[in-house]
Amino acid sequence: MDKQGIEPGRLRKAPENFLDRAGLASVVQEARNGRRDFIRGAFAAAAAGAAAPLALAQGASTVQDGDPAILQLPEHSTGLGQPVVTDGYGKPSRYERNVQRRQSPGLTQTAQASVSFAPLQSLFGIVTPSGLHFERHHQGWWDVDPSRHRLMLNGMVKQAKVFTMDELMRLPSVSRFHFIECGANTGMEWGNVAVPTCQYSHGMLSCSEFTGVPLITLLEMAGADLQRGQFVLAEGADGSSMTRTIPMDMVRSGAVLVAYGQNGEMLRPENGYPLRLVVPGVQGVSWVKYLRRIEVGDQPWGAKDEAVHYIDLMPDGQHRQYTSIQECKSVVTTPSGGQVLLDKGFYSITGLAWSGRGKVKRVDVSVDGGRNWRTARLQGPVMDRCLTRFDIDWVWDGKPAIVQSRAMDETGYVQPGYRQLRAVRGTRSIYHNNAVQSWLVQESGEVKNVQTA
Repeated sequence: MDKQGIEPGRLRKAPENFLDRAGLASVVQEARNGRRDFIRGAFAAAAAGAAAPLALAQGASTVQDGDPAILQLPEHSTGLGQPVVTDGYGKPSRYERNVQRRQSPGLTQTAQASVSFAPLQSLFGIVTPSGLHFERHHQGWWDVDPSRHRLMLNGMVKQAKVFTMDELMRLPSVSRFHFIECGANTGMEWGNVAVPTCQYSHGMLSCSEFTGVPLITLLEMAGADLQRGQFVLAEGADGSSMTRTIPMDMVRSGAVLVAYGQNGEMLRPENGYPLRLVVPGVQGVSWVKYLRRIEVGDQPWGAKDEAVHYIDLMPDGQHRQYTSIQECKSVVTTPSGGQVLLDKGFYSITGLAWSGRGKVKRVDVSVDGGRNWRTARLQGPVMDRCLTRFDIDWVWDGKPAIVQSRAMDETGYVQPGYRQLRAVRGTRSIYHNNAVQSWLVQESGEVKNVQTA
C-alpha cells in the first residue's frame, strides 16, 4: 500500500500467446477500410510494438490471396495530383473533418462566454494542434493588432515599463512544453455521469510548445522588489479584464512565461494572440490571454475571478480559495466513451497523464473496475508539467470490461477514486475534479461513461 492507502499497480506478464491473430486480422481490415478514431488508432499503436506479428496475422490478406485492393491501382497512383497549397496555410485531409473542437450545447448562455473541447480521443502523442486546442472565453476572443498591443509592468518596481511586441520579441526567448487544463475540466461529473465522451469529460485540456520570455526577466528589467513583492497580478485586455493573482515563488523560479509563440508559430487569436501568460501546472484561468499588465504587490488581490469563481465548494458550505494547482490526473482516450470495438482480440489501451506538481512517474491501468492493476508503458519524453502518453497491451475476450487509469507523480501523489475525492470534497463542487475515470466496454463493443467507487 502506498502512503495514500492505494494499492500500487502490479505488473503482470502477458501470456506467451497474447496476440489474438484473428482479432488482429480484423483490426487490419478495418484500418484498410478507413475506420478512424479507435480502430485505426489501436492498430497504429499495436503496430509500433508488434509490426512483424501484425504483418503475418492469421487471415490477413496477401498478394497470393488475390486481394483486389493491392492489385488495382487507384486514381491517385495513375493521375496528376493537386498543385502546391495555394492559400499559403495547410489544412487537414477532408477525411479528418470530423476531428474538431466541439462546444457543449446549453453549457453557457452565450457563445462569447463558453468552452470548446479538444478531441482527445482522436489525437496522437502529447502535442495538441493549435487549431484543436480547447477554448475558454469570458467575453469572446479578439484578433488584436500586435503593432498596437502593449505590456505594462508597474506596482512595486523601481521604474514602471511599457513593452511593445517588437521589444519583447527581440529579447532572448525560451521554448517549453506544458499542458494547460481548465479548473472546471471534468467538473460536470462531480455528482454523477453527465457527458458521454472523453472529449466532453476531459477535453478542456491541451498541451503545446510555448515560446516567450520568462516573466522574471521583465521584472528584473523594471527593478521589481522581489523580496517584499510576494505576488503579481496579471491582467488581460479582453472585455472581461481577466485578472489573476500569481505567487511570486512561481515567477522567481523562471517557470512563468510571457508567451507569444505556440507550436512553432504565433499564438492563435482564440488562444490569446499576440501575448499571453504561461503558468505551468496552474489552472488555465491564470494563463491570462491578451496580456496587457503585470503589477507587483505584497498580497493577493482577491479579484472577481478568484474570490467568487474558480473556488472549491466544500461539504460544509465553505469555499476554498486559491487551490489553483492541477493535481495528478489521467484518462484513457482509447477505448473511451462513444467508441466501438468491432471485434474481440488484441488492442492497445492508450491515454494521457499529467500533474501540476512535476513529472508523471507511473500510470496503472485496470480492465476490471479497479480490482487488479497493471503498470502501463510511459512513452517518452516525460517532461515537467506536461502531458505524458501511456499505453498497455490488452486482449479483449468480448465480455464487459471497465477500463480505468490511475496516475502517480514524482511527489508520490496518487490520483484518487471518486469515493476518496468525495469524502473530502462532497458532490456539489465544480472545479478541480481529478478522480479516476471509468469506461465500460459492453459486450456489443460500444463504450460508455460510467462511475465506480
